[in-house]
Amino acid sequence: MYSKRYQKIKKQVDSSKSYNLGEAIDLIKSLKSAKFDETIDIHIKLGINPSKTEQQAKGSVILPNGAVKTKKIVAFVSEKHVQEAKDAGADLVGGEELIKEIKETGKCNFDVAVAHPDMMRSLAQVAKVLGPKGLMPTPKLGTITEDISKIIGELKKGKVAFKNDAGGNVHQAMGKVSWNKEKIQGNMEAFLTAVRKSKPAGVKSNFIKSVSIASTMGPGLKISI
Repeated sequence: MYSKRYQKIKKQVDSSKSYNLGEAIDLIKSLKSAKFDETIDIHIKLGINPSKTEQQAKGSVILPNGAVKTKKIVAFVSEKHVQEAKDAGADLVGGEELIKEIKETGKCNFDVAVAHPDMMRSLAQVAKVLGPKGLMPTPKLGTITEDISKIIGELKKGKVAFKNDAGGNVHQAMGKVSWNKEKIQGNMEAFLTAVRKSKPAGVKSNFIKSVSIASTMGPGLKISI
């Protein structure tokens, strides 16, 4: 059952219309009613079969105007790279001892993990802990790299990873209602470009089937693509 506030907002949205991106952002900002600063998310329906491994869509992109949430970054590195990782801004830096701690407790007090290649053999010990949480470093997302300072810097600037869910959809926070329109739209355009580039070779049909955006407390607006 939707709240009266939601129903009132929904009446001002034309559910049969496909809005252009700028128009939709303007409308969402004009209809804000929550007492907190709502997040604006983008939802993309992909023309894939999510049950097929070869049709999984995943990738990463640096949002030009920053990510909504500041992520806690852990760097798994050997002793000779510890200072480099700290100087780059990693929130948590460790090697064998940190891996041992995760293995024993099963706890991961971080949002994203990066690793130097020389740590991957040891990290295999906690793959069953990190993997299900989506925290295992991977070359595809650039989180396994010899250039630790570069990847940490990119993450600090707003690099986000995406992957389709079981329903073949991709969701990502793009900004806050309080942000100016240009910042939100810039992030969305960069994200859409990255998702388009992630099209698996095996997908022959229309890759992006539909796009919508919505604030935390508001209805979805269909976007013309």
